[in-house]
Amino acid sequence: MSRVPVKPFLITSSGPGEFRLTVRKTRYNSQNYPLVELVLQDEVFHSMNAARAFAREHFGAQPGQFARS
Repeated sequence: MSRVPVKPFLITSSGPGEFRLTVRKTRYNSQNYPLVELVLQDEVFHSMNAARAFAREHFGAQPGQFARS
């Protein structure tokens, strides 16, 4: 498994003009193995920028913390 840290916010397309935001939290077990917790947000956004704005407003997201899938 890759040891590159995951970006805490994942934006995915769930259909034409629909975007979803997943908040990811990484913690490490006693062997320093990464465990990633995923929380899909209930909101559906009409654009990727709207999802980013939501993450900035509600979670304090910074530029460079977003991944796209």
